[in-house]
Amino acid sequence: MAGTVSRGAPNIMIAGTPGTGKSTLAKELAQRSGLNYISVGEVAERADCMDGYDDELQCGILDEDKIIDELEETMSAGGNIVDYHSCEFFPERWFDIVFILRTDNTILHSRLTERGYNEKKIESNISSEIFQVIADAARESYPAEIVHELASDNADQLESNLDKILEWLALWKQQH
Repeated sequence: MAGTVSRGAPNIMIAGTPGTGKSTLAKELAQRSGLNYISVGEVAERADCMDGYDDELQCGILDEDKIIDELEETMSAGGNIVDYHSCEFFPERWFDIVFILRTDNTILHSRLTERGYNEKKIESNISSEIFQVIADAARESYPAEIVHELASDNADQLESNLDKILEWLALWKQQH
């Protein structure tokens, strides 16, 4: 069961469709909280946890087993903010709370276009957001009470989300 593992600090998952603001939120949260920021994509590149390349979507294919092995010790210690678009393949025991960022499709389309994504990749990501693919996978993979969706359309919502997560963190520390 999530949260039953005894750690000095919690592990927080920040997930969502590419372009929803995960990295911005997670990096700022790490800075304000003192927790360790982990970009799964960066770790996968550095530790050779990629299993090929998807030409159509123009991105690497993650070797999920390798990345889990790579992160196991760090995650067991606690005190991490994990940034990755999906989360359902990570062990349930790793996370004390999971935040799924959601962004309005028009805003998301603009953000992905600015990144230079091709039409197929933009279409795939917009569809994922419309059909709540990441949110549904998170709800199926973790206890409902630890999965929370946060709107991530603008700077005001970013600040509000940071405040909410920092409040949760303070409460977690009081209870543990």
